[in-house]
Amino acid sequence: MRILIAEDETIIRLDLRDLLERAGFEVCAEAKNGEQAVELARSEQPDLAILDVKMPKLDGIEAARRILAERPLPIVMLTAYGQEELVARAVEAGVFGYLVKPFREQDLLPAIHTARARHDELSALREEAESLGDALAARKTIERAKGLLMDKEGLSEDEAFARLRKASQVSGRPLKVVAEALIATFAKR
Repeated sequence: MRILIAEDETIIRLDLRDLLERAGFEVCAEAKNGEQAVELARSEQPDLAILDVKMPKLDGIEAARRILAERPLPIVMLTAYGQEELVARAVEAGVFGYLVKPFREQDLLPAIHTARARHDELSALREEAESLGDALAARKTIERAKGLLMDKEGLSEDEAFARLRKASQVSGRPLKVVAEALIATFAKR
């Protein structure tokens, strides 16, 4: 897993890099401020980002928000502050993990794995929702085309569907594409 680290305190950043590399991760980029983190997330395409909350130029939560707006990836926030307001802002931004400094290796590694797992679950749910949305849109188009055939050609529902299915098979095109073409044809009349 390729990881981006954004931490303005050099010693903490170096310790974090060492800890991650010893755990078998690749640190692909290091940022000293939030703006740099956003730029490096764009150019390096990391698999995960670890961002400090309090950084110069752009705080970690706003950097996370901007990174996630461009490309979803798991983000773990680091902070010396466990304030509820910061945690709430981080969650609202879409962050998957939150660690309070000083942290230990046994805290960080599970946070990384959990963030990755939650991100993967959310990605799968988004894909499923998109697939269901596409299926529903196709179904609506096919139903509309069937209705037009029933109305304009005096066919029963079964006959209209059979005609659409046959046109799909003959043309080698998906049923939705045939239905869209039929709707466009009737719209021109």
